Amino acid sequence: MRGDCKLGLVVARHGSTDGGSVIRVLLVEDDKAIAGRLLDGLAEAGFVTDHIENGEDACAMGRDHHYDVAILDLGLPGLGGLGVLEYWRGSGRNFPVLILTAQGSWSEKVKGLNAGADDYIGKPFHMLEIIARIHALVRRSAGVSHPVLTHKDVTLDTIAGRVYVAGHPVSLTAHELRMLSYFLLRPGRLVSQRDLAQHLYTLDAEAESNTIEVYVARLRKKLGKDFITTLRGLGYRLD
Repeated sequence: MRGDCKLGLVVARHGSTDGGSVIRVLLVEDDKAIAGRLLDGLAEAGFVTDHIENGEDACAMGRDHHYDVAILDLGLPGLGGLGVLEYWRGSGRNFPVLILTAQGSWSEKVKGLNAGADDYIGKPFHMLEIIARIHALVRRSAGVSHPVLTHKDVTLDTIAGRVYVAGHPVSLTAHELRMLSYFLLRPGRLVSQRDLAQHLYTLDAEAESNTIEVYVARLRKKLGKDFITTLRGLGYRLD
């Protein structure tokens, strides 16, 4: 494993809480202009994003928190991106990683993929391509190949952000849409209130347990009272 990961000062920033499906992203990029562009684009897509500017803090964040995907720049100061990636994989962290590389640097791409990256994109990049690749990586990680998710008579188009119940459109708020997406990607699995809070809110925002209960109750009202099962003291599940 390359380099040492030391727990440093963690600086977290968040994206918008408007629209999109619930995807939590760790952005590791030291270039402020590039990071700003990415944060704006990820926020517009509705992703929840934590931003880190150095490799040491990136190691700790990826180790201690759950992310659906990470965007990792290889050219970081101090501990480089390859060292961060090797640390994550050596620590058993298997979330998808999209690496950013300099334009035309095929050797960096090869090194990143060999170190455990799932995909790469060169600089300069198009934001729409970043968003599309993130969606694809998250679906692949969840074992889902199609952007339309279905459970019972509920259908969610994760790209368009549209929900249908028995073929009829249903209007959901941004947080309800994120929660529904999280459940649909994990049918039959226990989902705790902590899991939901971590994916609906960023590190610098706090969510109380009764807030999660309110959103679950709203989904039941709109999608059917038996759509989500409560397991007392444990959490929720789509049966």
